[in-house]
Amino acid sequence: MEENVVSFRADFYLIRIDYFFMKAILGKKIGMTTLYDAEKGALNVTLIRCTPNVVRMVRTQERDGYTAVQLEADKTLKKKVRKEFRSDETPEEGTEITVDVFEVGDTVKVTGTTKAKGFQGVVKRYGFAGGPASHGHRHVLRQAGSIGSAYPQHVRKGKKMAGRMGGVQHTTKGLTVVLVDAENHIIAVKGAVPGVNGRIVSIVKD
Repeated sequence: MEENVVSFRADFYLIRIDYFFMKAILGKKIGMTTLYDAEKGALNVTLIRCTPNVVRMVRTQERDGYTAVQLEADKTLKKKVRKEFRSDETPEEGTEITVDVFEVGDTVKVTGTTKAKGFQGVVKRYGFAGGPASHGHRHVLRQAGSIGSAYPQHVRKGKKMAGRMGGVQHTTKGLTVVLVDAENHIIAVKGAVPGVNGRIVSIVKD
């Protein structure tokens, strides 16, 4: 491999090290509360319980073509969940990852499954204004309106219409860690994270 290619890929992986440094953990969303700071005042935070994660698999460049670490955490008393994180670090299998890897002030991104809201109309799903409410208009307050035209004689793909809302994977970026409680395995991040209380989320340094 040519030297310029190696240096380019080296620069690329330096960025990946910052991005996927082993500050990653799986946890269970507890809920939101308010913490009080002497300087910043009231802070609305989300509490996430992160029991020690165990490294169950280490992928290497030679064997798999990329480097990654697979973490395992408790989902229920009898079930466990695994998730893979890209990392240039290769800890040994069986290593425990705790909330100690994070520090107050770290910026993280949290990934989870959003709340599922079932089949919803366009007003709730996309914020449509709906039809007019003046005299002479019946049953049009929450209708979508026209969905096509003379050409191309069919509804275009991606048209915003009624359908299932929520229940998809979402990542919230730019959250700040405001509390790390190693004794109780709890980490608090400023702001809201996706998902209902009790659902598994992943926390990665942003």
